[in-house]
Amino acid sequence: MQTGPQSRRDGGITALAEGFFAASWFGWGHANPPAWLASWLTVGSIAALLVAAVGAAVGFTSPASTAAINSRAAGRRYGTIVGIEFTLAGLGAVLLGALGLPAYIPVWICAVVGVHFLPLTAVLRDRNLIALGVLLTATAVAALITGLTTTVAPSTVTGVGAGLLLSVFGAVALVGAVRRPRPHPQQT
Repeated sequence: MQTGPQSRRDGGITALAEGFFAASWFGWGHANPPAWLASWLTVGSIAALLVAAVGAAVGFTSPASTAAINSRAAGRRYGTIVGIEFTLAGLGAVLLGALGLPAYIPVWICAVVGVHFLPLTAVLRDRNLIALGVLLTATAVAALITGLTTTVAPSTVTGVGAGLLLSVFGAVALVGAVRRPRPHPQQT
């Protein structure tokens, strides 16, 4: 694992991905929220999309040669991890639906997403993914407990929790990327 900071490109692309998925989670939180929360979820989605848009601008205007996934081996490893994530998320969602427990699909997806960040830490050279993975997994546990013991929908807990976490971590990645100097042409 790289010990230095991520490249400007990696930070921007991280902000893009985390901002986009934060907006998606805030959207999922709209499934059954209390009335007072609906407008806050919309505000969260808009803020997350702004993080994603600025992240895209920073990431895609930085040299591709500086990216963590700049080799065939890194790309394969990334693809394998994400492929396993999507497979597990999909299989779990189908099983929960078949068992008549669709309200717990967001809990499962949040847990799978949280766990997938742990092996991605080395591939993406981003130690922040460890904390993000642990916190997303804890959000899934909180949503499960809340769903089993209260009338609050698990999608509300995962929507707010995952949306906030991904937004904050995406914004942190973006600030780090913007603060990095642009590489000189001979450094790329």
